[in-house]
Amino acid sequence: MPSLQSPNPSASALVTLDRVAARTPDGSTLFDNLSLTFGCERTGVVGRNGAGKTTLLRLIAGLTEPAEGGVARVGRIGWLEQRREPGPDETAAGTLGVAGPLAIVARVLAGEASGDDLAEADWTLEDRIGAALAEAGLEGLDLNRPVASLSGGEQTRLGLAALLLAQPDLLVLDEPTNHLDAEGRAAVAGVLQRWKGGAVVVSHDRGLLRTMDRIVELSSLGAAIYGGNFDLYAARKAAERAAASRDLEVAERETGRVAREGQVALEKKARRDKAGRAFAAKKSEPKILLGAMAERAETSGARENRLAERKAAEAETALTEARERVERVRALDIPMPPTGLAAGRTALVLDEAAWDAPGGRRIVGPVPLRLTGPERVAITGPNGAGKTTLLRLIAGDLEPSSGRVERPVAAALLDQAAQILEPDETLVEAYRRLNPEATPNDAHAALARFLFRNTAAYRVVGTLSGGERLRAALACVMSGARPPQLLILDEPTNHLDLDSIAAVEAALHAWEGALVVVSHDADFLDAIGIGRTVALRRCG
Repeated sequence: MPSLQSPNPSASALVTLDRVAARTPDGSTLFDNLSLTFGCERTGVVGRNGAGKTTLLRLIAGLTEPAEGGVARVGRIGWLEQRREPGPDETAAGTLGVAGPLAIVARVLAGEASGDDLAEADWTLEDRIGAALAEAGLEGLDLNRPVASLSGGEQTRLGLAALLLAQPDLLVLDEPTNHLDAEGRAAVAGVLQRWKGGAVVVSHDRGLLRTMDRIVELSSLGAAIYGGNFDLYAARKAAERAAASRDLEVAERETGRVAREGQVALEKKARRDKAGRAFAAKKSEPKILLGAMAERAETSGARENRLAERKAAEAETALTEARERVERVRALDIPMPPTGLAAGRTALVLDEAAWDAPGGRRIVGPVPLRLTGPERVAITGPNGAGKTTLLRLIAGDLEPSSGRVERPVAAALLDQAAQILEPDETLVEAYRRLNPEATPNDAHAALARFLFRNTAAYRVVGTLSGGERLRAALACVMSGARPPQLLILDEPTNHLDLDSIAAVEAALHAWEGALVVVSHDADFLDAIGIGRTVALRRCG
């Protein structure tokens, strides 16, 4: 079992949370009475979306105050948020925090330095900047380049380079690989492997979590600490699920046994009572003796009843607790309908398909590709190689500038934000918009199969977590009158927690249709049974 919390601060602790509580703006509790310490180890933080992972990081970094309890910090903390909007005139040098120091060095070299400049000039700065950029995978980056012109992944790596320059005692990183390609993910993992200080990282990137020294799982029950990296955590979670299932089976058997014993006892008592009444009816004994016998029988019966009731209550309590444990550790389940896609049926043909931007610049292609039957293909390549553009060509959202695209079977495209759903509509409204022939009962039945039961079917799309949104999108596209035989997925795990990723993996692994997937998550691609890979390169 994991250790729950860590109440005793260590002498080497950089951050200590003492009985901390965090709440949402509407007063809902994220976690309560949370005590944890973070030192010079690498800690991965996991948990379902909405568990308060980012809030925990902000508490550690001093960006949010706890509703209750206290946070003690020793040393300097470096914070990297999940996504930051750069200023309109912000340059790479500005993000690194070196624009001023570089200007001093430039004035000295130009012979325009003041006395203060000469005292403050840092002649190691350029080398340190170059080393930090290289370690973050941005070697040779123009420091005058506007940050807004960088991709999301490049901006994340630039922020990481800024932390490497600052050399804090503790890195606090929120989903640092979420928008990175394989090269960027490897760069971040390498930085953390070589980092000598402490690090606290919220991530669902299993490759990154394998570089951690321990995993902290956050939930409404508190924090469970698992020593070791992600693979050890996953093994122990699987063991917990198996143990919870065994405990439930034992509790169910015990409840049945107690119920049967109670019924037998009732039947025995009924027979004794009947025999006693028959004996009394003969009037062969004095009334005082018969009264004493009846009183003893009544007392004995009451005692047996109380014992049976206590055993039944204890068994029922144990059963309820076992069911709750199973519910806490049980994996989500996403049902996928049969497709009827025959093994020899052509599902997709790309005949040297390519697409050019309106100015004529080639974005992707030419790409040759044919899918037959329930084949699974991954589209890989660095950011900017045109992967999403290729998916839009496959789905029919774009027409090829040259070449040809054939889709002989029904297809559906789901991007990482599930944009087929509109943020202001309810799930029932979304289902009926995407399936115009469906009745309200059809919509409720389809949504219920994907775990949106009863009033949950009226939830507004904009209030859903990433995992719920993808599950709702699958419900809408997979449960119609003509479900697709070809699914086209663009980074489907980007905004999912680990439980939701596992559910999507299991659903797609069991699904019988054809798949074209863009993902930088090697674990995900392996789990869904990818058979081929199409590697794209940047054009031009």
